[in-house]
Amino acid sequence: MAELKQMSQSPGPIGVFDSGYGGLTIYSEIQRMMPEYDFIYLGDNARAPYGTRSFDVVYEFTRQAVHHLFNSGCQLVILACNTASAKALRNIQQIDLPGIDPRRRVLGIIRPTVESIGEITKSRHVGVLATEGTIKSMSYPLEIRKLFPDITVASEACPMWASLVEANEHLNPGADYFIKRDIEQLLSRDPDIDTIILGCTHYPLLLDKIKQYVPNGITVLTQGHAVATALQDYLKRHPEMDKLCTKGGNTIFRTTESDERFREQASKFLNHDLRAQKITLL
Repeated sequence: MAELKQMSQSPGPIGVFDSGYGGLTIYSEIQRMMPEYDFIYLGDNARAPYGTRSFDVVYEFTRQAVHHLFNSGCQLVILACNTASAKALRNIQQIDLPGIDPRRRVLGIIRPTVESIGEITKSRHVGVLATEGTIKSMSYPLEIRKLFPDITVASEACPMWASLVEANEHLNPGADYFIKRDIEQLLSRDPDIDTIILGCTHYPLLLDKIKQYVPNGITVLTQGHAVATALQDYLKRHPEMDKLCTKGGNTIFRTTESDERFREQASKFLNHDLRAQKITLL
């Protein structure tokens, strides 16, 4: 583990971390709604995916990324990754932050996603489609139960979906088999579902295909807007943190993979060209 530099309260960019490229769907919505802020986006692409890794490994990798972003001047870090939010966020908040700098903040994306469903579902039956790691963590059912104990939750792991996006196969006809199968499996668990949470940041790139196989009357919820709205609200409620977020409208992209590969892949998510810096997490 790399040593942290001397902690300071100098303003810096907002850090956005994901194990791969999917977090770009969260970043892009935050940046769209908060264009004046500065960001560092960090993708641990060399070690992705996190979904099948153990809690201990995900925690260690995520902690390394948070340390890197703190050392880069970030006072606030968003874990734009459902697996990291499910498996590492609580430990980082409760174990690491008090010893690093209790004034800094690390926020996840599961709670703001869950908070948004209360006014959407009418049947009070909600489905979750996510990676195997997120489903096994039970993070969504547990969070929903805390906030909305009257809501029934059914979950289905979609082991192929993120891989289809990463392999650039998500628009091909072969992807339809897996998407249709997993949606049908979810709805067979609970036919009363009227809201489906896409609990993986890759899944918005599959949204058109997903909607083909979701019956009319069911709302499909992506995470970007909910997370961005929650972040805006957080900074309004915590002006002391907002003052520590620089506002120059700039973004730095970093990756643990090839910077050229990151540039090529990221363009699928952002629809524009970019430059990335290759870094090593220790």
